[in-house]
Formats: sequence, C-alpha cells, structure tokens
Amino acid sequence: MEKKKVVIALGHRALGNTLPEQKEATKRTAKIIAQLVKEGAEVVISHSNAPQVGMIHMAMNEFGKYHPDYTYAPMSVCSAMSQGYIGYDLQNAIRAELMKEGIYKPVSTILTQVTVDTYDEAFAEPVKVIGRVLNEQEAEEEENKGNYVTKIGDGYRRIVAAPKPQKIVEIDAIRALLDAGQIVIACGGGGIPVLEQGTELKGASAVIEKDYTSGRLAEQLDADELLILTSVEKVSVNFHKQDEEELGEISVAQAKEYMAEGQFEANTMLPKIQASVEFVEQGEGKKAVITSIDKAVDAYLGRTGTVIC
Repeated sequence: MEKKKVVIALGHRALGNTLPEQKEATKRTAKIIAQLVKEGAEVVISHSNAPQVGMIHMAMNEFGKYHPDYTYAPMSVCSAMSQGYIGYDLQNAIRAELMKEGIYKPVSTILTQVTVDTYDEAFAEPVKVIGRVLNEQEAEEEENKGNYVTKIGDGYRRIVAAPKPQKIVEIDAIRALLDAGQIVIACGGGGIPVLEQGTELKGASAVIEKDYTSGRLAEQLDADELLILTSVEKVSVNFHKQDEEELGEISVAQAKEYMAEGQFEANTMLPKIQASVEFVEQGEGKKAVITSIDKAVDAYLGRTGTVIC
C-alpha cells in the first residue's frame, strides 16, 4: 500500500461547540481518521478552535472580574488551553478507534507556538471577534486596557488581529514524532501566536487563521497532500447564484483567477483556497483537497472534493 504524508485540517464541525458536543464529534471524526490511516495516510492533524477559545477567554475573564487577585487571561494562554483540551479528546478518540481496527499507533498532541510578525498590518486592523457581548461600560473598560472592540447590534464584542503565520516553533518535534510512526495533533487553532523578542517568545493578542498555518505545516513537513475538511463537499463559484458551479479538479492558475474575481468569502473559503495554492506551489506532485468531513475518505481516494494540483 502506498504511503502518503497528509496534513488534515479539521474545521469546527469536526469538533462541535460545547464540551458534550466535542466529546461526541471527536468520536465521529476519529472513525474517519482511522479509515484514512487504513488507506495508507501518515497523518498530522491540525484543527480549528473558535468556539472553544472563545469559551475559555470568556470564562477566564469573567473569573478575573470577581476575583481581583487573579489577572485576566491573555489570548495566547487561552489558545494554549484550547489546544490542550481539544487534543485530549481528539487523541483519546483516535487511539480508541485505531485499536478497534487492530492498529497500534501512538497519538500525541503537541502544544504548538507559531511566530507572527510584529509589523504585520493585521495588528492595525483587527477583525476576529471573540468573547461574549459587552455593554457600553464593559466595552470602554476593554478599550482602556488597550484592546479593540466593535459594535454589533445592541452590544459590543472584542476583536483581535489575525496575522499571517511565520514559523512553527515546534516543527522539529512534530517531524520527529511523525517519522517515528505516530499520529500527531499540532498547530491547533492556527497555533499559539507568539512574537520573537530576543531569546524569548511573547504571546501575541491575536489569533491565526488555522488554514494558513495548516498549509505552512504541510509545507514544512514536505507533505504529499493537504486535506482541508469543512462544511461542503466541493467549493463553489458564483455561490448562491443561478449559475453556481461546483469545482472538481482545478489548477493553481484557475484558483488564482477565481480569487482575483472575488469568488470566495474572505473569512471562510478564501483562506482555504489561498493556503491550498501556496502549498501546491511548493513542489511538483503536491495536492490540496477541500471537502466535507463525511467525504474525507472518498476525497483522499480521489472520488470527490475540490482538488487543486
């Protein structure tokens, strides 16, 4: 059986939103991962964390309001916590499913830091909404702390920057585990965003788009395939129009044309297409596939999905 090194990017549908949902969702996802392993995939898994990191951020900051001896939790810490508890559920579910299939492979979660550029323009234009709805007084308090807020409906929400990923700090550890035959869960939520300051890494008040980090992860591991799992079986152009068209196999040049036409929503499908294009451009024979979680195995076997090659 031909072995392929595959980076799998899991969307939030593969994980659920609440603690009970996550427990059940990871069990379903684990069955799919196990089938991919049976088909010869050497797997590294990245994942989203938007509902989870938002919940942690809100809980920690609410706790800080009523317990003055505790400080508010920075975004980097919340991101690290989300990687830990998502990885805990995911790795245990995958381990159990592999054992049912008679496959004895260790599964490890790596707390992963990803450097971002201090001068990234995203820091001047934060766009990622986090946390609960705030009233006017709470919004003013956030601004006094140097944070950004935006008005949404009758309330306010905090927003943070979404800079592009630069370096995956723990890439050597990820590579070593993969080379040792393990399944690795890494770069959760796009990675813990950090700034390099001399010999130290300082957490950044930001979140990183997980699709961009997944592409960078696939590139640095010299993966054969980037498999991005989302809510649709195939990507569409002219979305929600009479001439809507699903995309099967397309070239990098075609993907770039569609991006230039503005065919993809900036905060949903565009990062997936951009990450796919950047990965495929790294070398001959690279392939990126975008499909739904329930069609992952069929897409891996070349039966469906939007393929960029």
